[in-house]
Amino acid sequence: MRKKIVAGNWKMNKTFDEGVQLVKEIIELYSKEVTSQVYVVLAPPFIHLYKLQPLLFGMPMLELGAQNCSNMPNGAYTGEISAAMLKSVGCDYVIIGHSERRAYFNETNDWLAKKVDIALANLMQPIYCVGETLEERNNGKFYEVIESQLRDALFHLPEEQMRHVVVAYEPVWAIGTGQTATSAQAQEMHAFIRKIIADKYGDELSENISILYGGSVKPDNAKELFEQPDIDGGLIGGAALQARSFIDIVKGIK
Repeated sequence: MRKKIVAGNWKMNKTFDEGVQLVKEIIELYSKEVTSQVYVVLAPPFIHLYKLQPLLFGMPMLELGAQNCSNMPNGAYTGEISAAMLKSVGCDYVIIGHSERRAYFNETNDWLAKKVDIALANLMQPIYCVGETLEERNNGKFYEVIESQLRDALFHLPEEQMRHVVVAYEPVWAIGTGQTATSAQAQEMHAFIRKIIADKYGDELSENISILYGGSVKPDNAKELFEQPDIDGGLIGGAALQARSFIDIVKGIK
């Protein structure tokens, strides 16, 4: 049975004190209101991680994630943070290949493959992001783009390691453009991703890998999205910055 996961990517938001307060509010609402078996991953800026880990102690369904990691184990890489460092403060997940990292920092599939490897070597689950831009969607190349992102960064993995990967589909064309992906469009792409994985690794593995949706999920569309057969949760951006909206999205999974 696939894990249901809702991950909150805070991006570059929240001061230290604001972040601690947000997590306390999330824990309180989660404890009172969430009854479904859904894992919640919190991915704050790096400065919060050490403080937040003890706050989640005793909450087995609430886990800690990082927004990025270096593809190098250690060394003279000013400004970078290693997978081993993240694991040492309690991270169970790390987001790799987010569309903003690809667009603003020119991260390539080959580069991201190294990050996937080093995350797995440090016993963290990569949340590996794929998605097409508006131009790629309009020119009909979106299937080709998604398949390439999967193949180039993940398909070198042996089956046992692939079982520990979470995939997140982000329709970049539907984020901040005024256009919206329908639940049917999201399901179509999730089914395609699952098929590509099945073609490489077989149906059993593909049917047990969690695929999250990351295209402007909000409380008012979460339930419809999460009801789709191949959507196993969400990678949430802006709506993860308020405890009320984030927990309402979590409650969209039944």
